[in-house]
Amino acid sequence: MTTVEHRPTVLFVCVHNAGRSQMAAGFLRELGGGRVEVRSAGSAPGNMLNPTAAEAMAEVGIDITDQHPTILTPDTVETSDVVITMGCGDACPIFPGKRYEDWALEDPAGQGIDAVRAIRDDIRARIHELLTSLSVATNPNASTTSAEDAS
Repeated sequence: MTTVEHRPTVLFVCVHNAGRSQMAAGFLRELGGGRVEVRSAGSAPGNMLNPTAAEAMAEVGIDITDQHPTILTPDTVETSDVVITMGCGDACPIFPGKRYEDWALEDPAGQGIDAVRAIRDDIRARIHELLTSLSVATNPNASTTSAEDAS
C-alpha cells in the first residue's frame, strides 16, 4: 500500500503581484522541484510583470516572463497551507489554522537592476529556509545559478 504525500501549498502575496511575489514563486517552483504547490496573487494586481524582476530572475536561470499578476481571493488564501505576505498590509484575509509569514522586502517597482538583484538574493535565501521548514529537500536538479555567480 502506498502513502500519498501531502504537497504543501504556498501562496505569496504582495500588492501588485508583479515583482516580489513573482520572484518568490519562481524560486519555489524551481527549488521545490514539484514537491510544493506554488501560488501568487496581489491585493491590487498590476497590469504586467515587472521587467526588471524578470531580468534579475533570468540571470539565475529562472524564466518568469510567462507569469501574470493575479487578484487575491479569499478562496486562494483559504486553500493554501502557508501564506507569505510581502507588504500587502491588512488586505490579506486571515483564516484560522493557516501558517502566515510576513517577509519585509523592499518593493522592486521603479528600482534599478542592482537593487532588484539584492531583493532577488534575499528572496532566494528565504525560499531555502522555507523549504527546510516544510521538510522539503531542495531540488538537486534546479537550474538556478548561484546568486553569487549572477551578481
